[in-house]
Amino acid sequence: MALGKKIGDAVIGASINKTGSFQFEATKVGKDTTLAQIIRMVEEAQGSKAPIQRLADVIASYFVPIVIGIATITFIIWYFMGPAPSLTFALLNFVAVLIIACPCALGLATPTAIMVGTGKGAEHGVLIRSAEALERSHQINAVLLDKTGTLTQGKPEVTDIIAAPSSSQEEVLRLAASAEHSSEHPLGEAIVRAASKKL
Repeated sequence: MALGKKIGDAVIGASINKTGSFQFEATKVGKDTTLAQIIRMVEEAQGSKAPIQRLADVIASYFVPIVIGIATITFIIWYFMGPAPSLTFALLNFVAVLIIACPCALGLATPTAIMVGTGKGAEHGVLIRSAEALERSHQINAVLLDKTGTLTQGKPEVTDIIAAPSSSQEEVLRLAASAEHSSEHPLGEAIVRAASKKL
C-alpha cells in the first residue's frame, strides 16, 4: 500500500516512487541500511543455537568418549581373540564401531536444519530472529498480519462488490470508478482497474 511522504519524512531504501519526483538525502549507508540489518539478522539466526542443539551438544560430549571407549575395547578384544592377521581385523572392527556409532548426526543435523530453515525462510521473505524461534514455530496456532502487501504483491484489487438491493454491482462499480478516476491513491486505482476489466 502506498504511503504518502512529506518534507522531512524518512524514506527506506527500495521504496517505490509512484508519482512526481523528489530529492532525498541518504542518512544510512552500508551496514546501517535496512537491507544490511536484514542480512545481519539472518546471519545471526543461522549462527544461534536452539535449545535442542544445546541438548545435542551435551549428549555428544558424553557420547563421543563412550563410543571411543567401546571402539577401543572392541580393538583390544579382536586383537587378542581375533583371527590372523589380528591387527588388521581388530583395526577394521575398531573403525567399524566408530563409523556406525558416529555422533556426527547428533552434532551436524541441528545446525544444518537451522541454516537451511532460516535460509529458505529468507528466500521467501520470512525473517527468523533466532534458532529458538524456529524450533518453537511448531507451537504457532495463529498468525496475525496487519501490513497490506504482506501476503500479496502490495497492489490492492477489488475482490467483491456488495451493492444495495436497489442497484446492481455494475452500477456501483461504474459510479465508484468515475469518482476515483483521477485519484492516485492505490485503492482508487484498484477500483478504476476493476471497472476497466469488468465494464
